[in-house]
Amino acid sequence: MTAPTTTAPAEDEPDGRSPASGGDPFDHDSLPTPPGATGALLRSLLAPMRARVAVTTLLLLVQQAAVQVGPLLVAYAIDHAVPALRADDRGPLIAVAAGYLLCALTAGGLQYAFIAASARVNQDVLLDLRGRIFRHAQALSVDFHERYTSGRLISRSTTDVESLRELLSEGLQELVTVILSFVYISVLLLWLDLRLGAVAVASLVPLYVLVRGYRRRAGRAYRERSTAVAAVIVKFVETMNGIRPVRAFRREAANDAGFAVLNHRHERSNGDALLEMARYVTSSRLVANTAVAGIVLWGAYRVADGTLALGVLAAAVLYLRRLYDPIDRLGMFLNSYQSAAASLEKIAGLLAQVPSVPEPSQPRELPPPAADIPGREVVFDGVSFGYRTGGEVLPRFDLTLPAGQTVAVVGSTGAGKSTLAKLLARFYDPSAGQVLLDGTDLRDLAVPELRRGVVMVTQEAFLFSGTVAENIAIGRPEATREEIERAAKAIGAHDFVSALPDGYDTDVRKRGGRISAGQRQLVAFARALLADPAVLILDEATSSLDIPGERAVQQAMGTVLRGRTAVVIAHRLSTVEIADRVLVMEHGRIVEDGSPAELIAGTGRFADLHRAWRDSLA
Repeated sequence: MTAPTTTAPAEDEPDGRSPASGGDPFDHDSLPTPPGATGALLRSLLAPMRARVAVTTLLLLVQQAAVQVGPLLVAYAIDHAVPALRADDRGPLIAVAAGYLLCALTAGGLQYAFIAASARVNQDVLLDLRGRIFRHAQALSVDFHERYTSGRLISRSTTDVESLRELLSEGLQELVTVILSFVYISVLLLWLDLRLGAVAVASLVPLYVLVRGYRRRAGRAYRERSTAVAAVIVKFVETMNGIRPVRAFRREAANDAGFAVLNHRHERSNGDALLEMARYVTSSRLVANTAVAGIVLWGAYRVADGTLALGVLAAAVLYLRRLYDPIDRLGMFLNSYQSAAASLEKIAGLLAQVPSVPEPSQPRELPPPAADIPGREVVFDGVSFGYRTGGEVLPRFDLTLPAGQTVAVVGSTGAGKSTLAKLLARFYDPSAGQVLLDGTDLRDLAVPELRRGVVMVTQEAFLFSGTVAENIAIGRPEATREEIERAAKAIGAHDFVSALPDGYDTDVRKRGGRISAGQRQLVAFARALLADPAVLILDEATSSLDIPGERAVQQAMGTVLRGRTAVVIAHRLSTVEIADRVLVMEHGRIVEDGSPAELIAGTGRFADLHRAWRDSLA
C-alpha cells in the first residue's frame, strides 16, 4: 500500500514545530486572555461564597463604624465633658470613657470575627483555584503540554496563586478599610464643619491622581515580574529533570550562566515594581502631610477667632490622620493588587485554553467486538496532518489494519512514524480525513471509551511515585492484587518485583528511579496487559534498552501483543521479527508494505536495512 506523494514534512520532533517558528505566544509565556476573562474568573471563584462574603463585609462595616466613633467622643470630651468636670460633674467624662472602651472592645471583637471569616473564604477560593488549574491542565491536549512547559504550570499554581493569596488575606481588608474610612470620615468631617470637611475632601484629588498613575505603571512592572518568575522556575525544573546529561556533558557552568541571566531579569523586574511602590509612598506622604499642616493652620486661626470649636478641630485632626494614614496601606494594597492582577491574568489565560482534541458533544460507543476475531480494525481514511507550528508531516494517507494484526512501522527519523501513533492514540486530531476504530471515528468516542480501547506504551516507560502494584493498576484501578500479579507473571516481571524489598508494595520513587530501564518497561507492559485494550501501540519501546533488557522486553512483547491489534514503532529491527506485517515510511507516506519475510527477500529499503543490521550483529 502506498500513499500519494506530496510535500516533505518537518522533522517528527516531540513538539512538531519547525525551527524557524517564531512569534508564538507560548514562547513568551503570554497566552491570549479573552477580554473580561480575569474579572469573570474572580467572580466565578467568589460566586459560591456570596453569602459568606456579604457577612464578612458586614462585619468590617460595623467594625469600622465602631472605630470611627472615637474622635467624636474626644470632641465631646473637650467641648463638654471637661467643662462639666470643672463644675464637679463627672458624669459626661465617665460616659465618654465608658463609650470609648465599649467601642474599642466592639471593634476588637468584630476585627477578630472578620479575620476568621475572611480567612475561611480566602482559603476556599484558593482551594478552588488550585483545583481548577490542576484539572484544566490535565484536560488540555498533548499538543498544549508539548508547547507550554511544566515549569510554567508550576509557576501558575504556586507563585501566581500565592500572589492572589496575599491580596485576599491582606490587600482586600486594606482596600475595604480605606474605602469605609474615606466614606465615614468624609461624612463626619462635613457634619462637624462643612468648610473644613470640604477642604479635606478636596485634598484627596491629588492623591487620586497619584493612585491612577501608580496603578498603570505598576501593572506593567508586575506583568513583567510574573513572566520573569516563570522563566526562572522553567529553567530550574528543566535543569533538575535533566541533571544526568547536565553532569555527563559538564553543562553546569553554561546552565549557571543561563540561570544567572534569568535571575537578574527577575531581580530587575522585581526592583522596578518596588521602585514604583517607593515613588508612590513618598509622593502620597508628601501630599498628605502638606494637606494636614495647611488644614491645622487654618483651623487654628478659626479657633482663635471663635468660628470653630477646639474639640471640633481636635476631632478633625484625628480624622485627617486616620484618613491619610491608610494611604500607605492603600499603596500596599495596590502593590498586592497589581501583583495579583498580573498573576490572575496569567491564570485566566491558562484556563481560557481549549483542548485541541475536544470531547464529542454526542459520544458514541464502540460496537461489540467480534467473538471470533481478536482486537479491532483500524482505518486511516484520507488522513493528512501537520503540526500547529510546523510543516505537513502526513500528506493524504490511507491505511487499513485488520483486527488482530501486529504491524511494525519502520523508517528514518522524521518519516512520520510517531505521528501515526499519536493520531491513533488521539493525542492529535487529523487536519483532514478520519481515523476509524471498527468503523467509528475516534472523534466520536468519549475519552474513557477511547482509552479503554487504545493504549500506548512509549519509549520512556513513565512510572509515578507509589508502589509497583499501583503503577501496574493505573489502567484498571479496580483490579485485585491477584489480577495485578497475574499480569506481572505473564509479562515476566514477577521475579524481579518479588525480589524488591517490599515486593509489589515497594515504592518505586520519582519516575521509577528505584528500578532499571528494562524493569520499568516490563512494568509498563504489565500495565498494558492488565488494561487489556483492543488496540496496543508500542512507540519505540525497546530503543533505549541494552541487549539483556531488550531480550526480556521482547519476550514480554509476545505476551502483551497476543489477541489484539498492535502497532509497533521500531528503530531496532529485532523488534520487527514478531510482526505479521511491516510498513516502511518515508516523508509521511508508505513506500513498502508486506510481511517481514517478503520484504527481507526483496530489494527495497527494508531489505537493505535488514542486511545492514545482520552485518552489524556479525
